[in-house]
Amino acid sequence: MNPSALTAAHRTLPLGSRVKVTNQRNGKTVVVRINDRGPFVRGRMLDLSKGAASRLGFIGAGHTNICMARL
Repeated sequence: MNPSALTAAHRTLPLGSRVKVTNQRNGKTVVVRINDRGPFVRGRMLDLSKGAASRLGFIGAGHTNICMARL
């Protein structure tokens, strides 16, 4: 997984899927490509690359509440 790319990991979505992710706290949105499996932490549905987290504005927090929609 390239940390600066707009990619993410999801347990079940097909690899190569595109997902629109919106940060519920600030309304920022990014489109990412699923290229890995995970996360394997209970309660988490998506593991974003550092580049995607930065664009969504929560890089310092480590995690946030999101909305996601498969494109």
